[in-house]
Amino acid sequence: MTSPVDEALARAEEFLVTLNAKREELERLAAAEDVDGDAAVDLIGELAELARQIEAELTRARGLADAAG
Repeated sequence: MTSPVDEALARAEEFLVTLNAKREELERLAAAEDVDGDAAVDLIGELAELARQIEAELTRARGLADAAG
């Protein structure tokens, strides 16, 4: 059985995998000869949201761990 801390960390890891994939996508887009600025802005927004979600899950895991002693 997984603890709530483990679940929060697992979600953070899933978000991190997605964040890395989006970052790689942004790097490919930036390397393209004809850069799509709108797509780049959208990807940057997605990266920012993923970063917020990771931070929230890590904060949640830390709070749960602290509460558990």
